Amino acid sequence: MDLNKDVQRLARESLEASLNEFSRLTDRIVSLLHNEPKQVGNMRTVGRLIEVPAEGEAIVVGDLHGDLETLAQILSVSEFTRKAERGEHSRLIFLGDYGDRGALSPEVYYVVMSLKVSFPEHVILLRGNHEGPDDLQASPHDLPMQLYDKFGEKSTEAYAKLKQLFSLLYNAVLVKNSCILLHGGVPSKAKSIDDVAYAHTKHPQESHLEEILWSDPQESLKGTLPSPRGAGKLFGQDVTEGFLKLVNVRVLIRGHEPADAGFKTSHGGRILTIFSRKGEPYFNSQGAFLQLDLTEMIDNAFQLKRFVRQLQ
Repeated sequence: MDLNKDVQRLARESLEASLNEFSRLTDRIVSLLHNEPKQVGNMRTVGRLIEVPAEGEAIVVGDLHGDLETLAQILSVSEFTRKAERGEHSRLIFLGDYGDRGALSPEVYYVVMSLKVSFPEHVILLRGNHEGPDDLQASPHDLPMQLYDKFGEKSTEAYAKLKQLFSLLYNAVLVKNSCILLHGGVPSKAKSIDDVAYAHTKHPQESHLEEILWSDPQESLKGTLPSPRGAGKLFGQDVTEGFLKLVNVRVLIRGHEPADAGFKTSHGGRILTIFSRKGEPYFNSQGAFLQLDLTEMIDNAFQLKRFVRQLQ
């Protein structure tokens, strides 16, 4: 795999990182996110919703689940670090589920956190269901053992610090009049955009965060049904269209759900799913990411397909 030097360095550092280096980096990210201003450049934050203007480029990465090779490939193909260093309007948006399942989960977290430290105004970290609160944690949850394999008996320190980070990750990104990006599904009972922005503070009394992290679209369904995942809901096209109208956008971009080609569309083109991890344990034949020109008017997910970059 042909990787640029910045990506090679990051990957090497992640593989060689000690417990102290990993912990210090996590502390920096926790502090950065805790103190991130409400206005960063031309981005505005409301609760844990980031509003992004429709300008420049968005590189959207779906579930990685510890797939360091695919993350490195995405960074090289997209040339994100070079663009960010030149001050271009290029944003790297992660849809969550950075680790768990894949063996190199600590390394993926290390690279993602390093990118946020280096380019804080260019990198947006969303929360996935594998970064959920304790009462919504995925099962089985492999991350503690993966940290133990890398750092030994003191790995509980690294895990405790990562859990602090999880609680500070964002719920969604809103590109006004265009699209909304989140990990799983739409909050079916939302009455305003504030239910997305403050879903974490309303949890568990209200189901918004659970549905954002865990829900999946279902064809030929009206309304919602309990999800076979054990959390979240299956939701129909009517729920999708109602939510998109509520927040005044046309398309939902989400991850969470494996797709053999690395992406798929749902609900008549109202939803685009991006899944970046390749191979086991989901056995999709390709991964994908989105290299989206935000200046283009997007009416549906079928138009978004031309911005999909598939990875072998």
